[in-house]
Amino acid sequence: MTASASHVGAVVKDARTAPVATSQVLNKMTREELEAWRVADLPGRPSPEERNLDIGFPFGWYPIMLSDELAVGEVQPARYFAQDLAIWRGEDGEVRMIDAYCKHLGAHMGHGGKVHGNLLECPFHAWRYDGNEGVVKEIPYARVIPPQVKRKCKETWPIQEANRIIWAWYHPHGEQPKYDVIPLPEATDPQWSEFDECDWTIFGSIQNMAENGVDFPHFTYIHGVASPPESELEWGEWDRKGIVRAKMGTPKGEIDGKITSTSQGPGQNWVRFEGICETLLIACITPVELDKLQVRYFYTQPKSQIEGPMAGLARAIIKDVNKQLDQDKVVWDRMKFEVTPLICDGDGPIPKFRKFYSRYYADKAVAENIASLGKTKVKA
Repeated sequence: MTASASHVGAVVKDARTAPVATSQVLNKMTREELEAWRVADLPGRPSPEERNLDIGFPFGWYPIMLSDELAVGEVQPARYFAQDLAIWRGEDGEVRMIDAYCKHLGAHMGHGGKVHGNLLECPFHAWRYDGNEGVVKEIPYARVIPPQVKRKCKETWPIQEANRIIWAWYHPHGEQPKYDVIPLPEATDPQWSEFDECDWTIFGSIQNMAENGVDFPHFTYIHGVASPPESELEWGEWDRKGIVRAKMGTPKGEIDGKITSTSQGPGQNWVRFEGICETLLIACITPVELDKLQVRYFYTQPKSQIEGPMAGLARAIIKDVNKQLDQDKVVWDRMKFEVTPLICDGDGPIPKFRKFYSRYYADKAVAENIASLGKTKVKA
């Protein structure tokens, strides 16, 4: 279950306690200041090593950008997984991505490079790279291509496009995808709205952010919810799911509400709100550095709903989930990864979550270490 899944427990149970501690930070900001704070840099923070965030990145499919943010014939620079990358869409419409630096003299091909057919052309001397084979196909001014670049000289990234998003498969050892991106029908349904987007930069790890989803007591102290949400948790091979059910009050009386949060690997996360206000949230979370995440939340709702009498409630759900991520960010930005946490009887299933999540780490020693992290407990 993702952090987003548990957030919706606060929407379901809207009985609030006294103002939470994070209000001291957030309530001082104007709306404009809050929007700037969400994506601002955080200088002077401790190193990833000091915060135990130097465990590498879990493998999986990760969102890179919206499909319509990369036109045919366009190349853009990107920075993910502590790597500089160049991503482009060839004339055939397919997206390709490779390491950004030319093997010739080291030019960054994401800045000033161009698309030549389906190849990526370096801006410095026009060396042209194939994004499928990872080789140099053409050097316009040379009679002979050096043999070192006629064979594979660049790692290529498996790419899928689904749900109006470009996804790239990350694996530190270059292994091929172990599962696929899940298509979400609402994302491309013409009866559903264009995406409503909210963005954050989180200065922490995807491990801590994901783990937050099973940390039920924090909803009282971070989000001010009187009763922490209770979820039905399901654990698959590569996916996990949390389901929250509750009676929700509406102008027409009580109805059965259901919120389902699903994650396919660490990078694809979505939440469905059903009953009171139909909403799909696609939570796009991609590591940039060991201690930095790009977070983009995309919401879509039925057009009939956002244009009708439920429009206010539809906006309120989005606003509330965004507010709760703001509250979490206050903690996440300065949080370390506690290697041997002390777990008490009121905590959620953190040890089970860590054992499950360890499967996404390619380094066996890291995976085994994470899987055993929850063994130290404090008796009630």
